[in-house]
Amino acid sequence: MNDVVPFAVAVTLVAVVLSLAVVANRIAERTRVPAPAMFLVGAAVASDLVPAWADLSPEVVQRIVTIALVAVLFDGGMHIGWRRFRTSAAAIAWIGVAGTFATAAAVAGLCHVLFGLSWLTSLLIGTALAPTDPAVVFAVLGKKEISGRASTILEGESGANDPVGIALMAAILAAGAATGWHAVGVGAAEFVEQMLLGGVLGVAGGLGLSVFVRRVRLPHPGLYPVRTLAAAAVIYGVTTVVGGSGFLAVFIAGILVGDVGMPFKADVRRFHSSLASLGEIVAFTVLGLTVSLRSLPHGHAWQIGLAVAVLLALVVRPVVLVVLMARVRLDRGERVFVLWAGLKGAVPILLGTFVLASGVAETERIYDIIFVAVAFSVIVQGGLVPWVAARCRIPMRDTELHPWSLDLRFREEPRGLARHVVGEGSAADGTPLRDLHGRVWVSLVTRDGQLVPLGSDTVLRAGDQIVVHVDPASGDIDPVALFGAPR
Repeated sequence: MNDVVPFAVAVTLVAVVLSLAVVANRIAERTRVPAPAMFLVGAAVASDLVPAWADLSPEVVQRIVTIALVAVLFDGGMHIGWRRFRTSAAAIAWIGVAGTFATAAAVAGLCHVLFGLSWLTSLLIGTALAPTDPAVVFAVLGKKEISGRASTILEGESGANDPVGIALMAAILAAGAATGWHAVGVGAAEFVEQMLLGGVLGVAGGLGLSVFVRRVRLPHPGLYPVRTLAAAAVIYGVTTVVGGSGFLAVFIAGILVGDVGMPFKADVRRFHSSLASLGEIVAFTVLGLTVSLRSLPHGHAWQIGLAVAVLLALVVRPVVLVVLMARVRLDRGERVFVLWAGLKGAVPILLGTFVLASGVAETERIYDIIFVAVAFSVIVQGGLVPWVAARCRIPMRDTELHPWSLDLRFREEPRGLARHVVGEGSAADGTPLRDLHGRVWVSLVTRDGQLVPLGSDTVLRAGDQIVVHVDPASGDIDPVALFGAPR
């Protein structure tokens, strides 16, 4: 019983920090500084003020952040869904793989030529900073409504290139134990194995989970979110054990499950969204605790990190993506927005912890350079995302919260019943209810957060949220073409 009071103090401190982190999201909305930046920098300052808080080994940090990223990637995959992903799948895969390699090579070359760093040090920095980060990208874009393909490409890229970057770092560190062409072979084999197994097991796990959640009923509503969480953890664990990329597998599984109709789906989505938000807070806070601001001047780490961040944002990423996206159908504004909004975050710093644990030379200097580059990306790039979107004429507005709901519960899955948001320019936009197809019934319409009284002369407008029933026997009616994609 002697440790009850110290334990209670620790619990209280954690709860207070978590409460402040939640409040930080409100501050972020007013200051335009992304919340992850506050967690990261605030934790770094706290670690210098209270050195005992920074007493975390790289292995412990990696485990905590890994669990957080599993939650973030699975939720991100569900948020994208297969319908959205398939419209940009080729572009996402191409940018996610080739873009990661090209960015790592370009940053490594600049670090070696401009700052005189060794090739190994330069390559480790380039590889760590190559992937964009899903926690930051989803935090910045996930609460926004963005039209067009730019949002899908950015979110898909951030989920796809993280497993590639992690696998590439693992391959480089594995190759470090070998020499010559044997090292290249070891690294290439490690990378291919992780990507191949991660992709195959991710598809298998996603398809299996899709069938499982539809066919197997549970005795209590609260168990449904727990089931998908456990399944995501199993997919990650099994894939990692057999040598694949568990992160890639989890992300793919989330995409495949995202559009599946399942019991209590709204509850499942809310649970995973909340868990991903908590994972974001935990990941950036823990990573911030590993950084000592006092060490940043050593070896000119902060100057090199800042220079690398500026070059990465203004030169490397634009040049790489202009080449890779030459055949991707985007207008000029969308291209510029995608070039700017490739944000760095938790994954690059996680890769930095891999370097810390590897025992290579200049580990602390490498880690400090990565931290400074990430801090610049999150604070400057992330903070300017709304401004850049406005200049690029990208429609981007905050998603309005609807805290009050009216639920209808059914014992069996209702066939032909779905909720849609009337799409701009769709067949239903500007159409009175009496002119809809005879086998389509609109039973509920909300507009600007208010119920709309229904009559035969009620005209639907873009943005209306509607509940629609389509006669299952009407094979000639396409609700998606009529109203827009279901929500």
